[in-house]
Amino acid sequence: METARNTPLSPGADVQPASDETTSEEPRGTSNRSTTPASTQFQDFIGSSWADRVDELPAAREQASFAAERRARLSEAFPGKRIVIPAGALKQRSNDTDYPYRAHSAFSHLTGWGSDSEPDAVLVLDPTDDGHDATLYFRERADRTSNEFYANPAIGEFWIGARPSLAQVAADLELDTDHLARFEATDTDLTVEEDDALTTFVSELRLVKDDFEVTQLRLAVDATARGFDDVIADFPRISAHERGERAVEGVFYTRARLDGNAVGYDTIAASGAHACILHWTRNDGPVTPGDLILLDAGVEVDSLYTADITRTLPVNGRFTDVQRAVYEAVREAADAAFAIVRPGIVFRDVHAEAMKVIAKHTAEWGLLPVSAEQSLEAENQFHRRYMVHGTSHHLGLDVHDCAAARRDMYHDGEVKAGMVFTIEPGLYFQPDDLTVPEEFRGIGVRIEDDILVTEDGAENLSAGIPRTADDVEEWIARLTS
Repeated sequence: METARNTPLSPGADVQPASDETTSEEPRGTSNRSTTPASTQFQDFIGSSWADRVDELPAAREQASFAAERRARLSEAFPGKRIVIPAGALKQRSNDTDYPYRAHSAFSHLTGWGSDSEPDAVLVLDPTDDGHDATLYFRERADRTSNEFYANPAIGEFWIGARPSLAQVAADLELDTDHLARFEATDTDLTVEEDDALTTFVSELRLVKDDFEVTQLRLAVDATARGFDDVIADFPRISAHERGERAVEGVFYTRARLDGNAVGYDTIAASGAHACILHWTRNDGPVTPGDLILLDAGVEVDSLYTADITRTLPVNGRFTDVQRAVYEAVREAADAAFAIVRPGIVFRDVHAEAMKVIAKHTAEWGLLPVSAEQSLEAENQFHRRYMVHGTSHHLGLDVHDCAAARRDMYHDGEVKAGMVFTIEPGLYFQPDDLTVPEEFRGIGVRIEDDILVTEDGAENLSAGIPRTADDVEEWIARLTS
């Protein structure tokens, strides 16, 4: 089992341990071009005459107490077992370039460490007579007398900036900390994604959100709303470029970086017939007046909670009659699904309610070989040709949160207050689909909102983003005039 990862080596000269607890390694793919001085005289000079570090200990962050409660529930579920939750390692993009780092969602949930998580960190719950003791192991910054400090682009502070001390993180997260070098794995560890029972538990632990999580999701939705505004306001420039979908993606990403950590998933900026491709993320087409653009995007805030919202917008500000008919059919399906959400229903019923409306309209338009009622029968489902995806999924630290939960806790599970999930019906008429009239072909519409289950019903967290066809037209006019 690998939990602590050192940067892969390329053969290099003069690589020595930086101290008893740190090592300096030449990163992959750079030994044939390295110019870092290696003489003793240089090492002595660069390691000397630095001002003393003044490490003020921060107050505990808000989520620390919530993370402690989550760990307590984990402890109760696995008495006497040593539990290991790795944050995960940097992932190589190419040669000596890595993807932007993001910690494993279970690790962030159980520690409260978000976008500032240290790669390769490990949360360990060691069993005691009355529960578990939690320790967070991570690679503390190197002493300035070590060559790691200046010569290692993967972890050296000359390259990536200041890194936290054990004491600072301990105060910040209200967790005992220790250096990663002192972490030792055992053959009996329960490790997330290696032990099915543990992986399932930490996923189901996120099905019901606590107050901190709901607050973070509200922040993510609010930032996403601003991102949609930014895109609409830039429609004139976007429409003028031959790859306007990329301009949409870039505008939204700017908002995500300004108001959060990043996007929670690859933005879908699907204009024209691209809107019929459910996960269109190539985003290399034009945004043409007269077409619709389906924008499916979400801001991930610094705590790593993400929104997931879709709006379908007429590029020139006005729906055609056919576009409006399809759009309002989808909105009717979304509203019908939302209307039944309350504690005690079964999660799959949300999808079923939306499908009644989708079947009704596709039958009315003459697209089905049978009636809407007959199409809804399990052995038929002809209306699903025009919406093959599900209507809802849980939302939180992952855009498709709680993905390892058991089916009887998710799809067939009881809806409870505190759950947050999407409602996102759609209709997609492929440009070469001969079952639909020509005027429908190439139209794709999805409307997606983020829903919080309350004690007596539900709240649409994204209701402030215009939803009706009339309101969407007014929205575009207001921001582009």
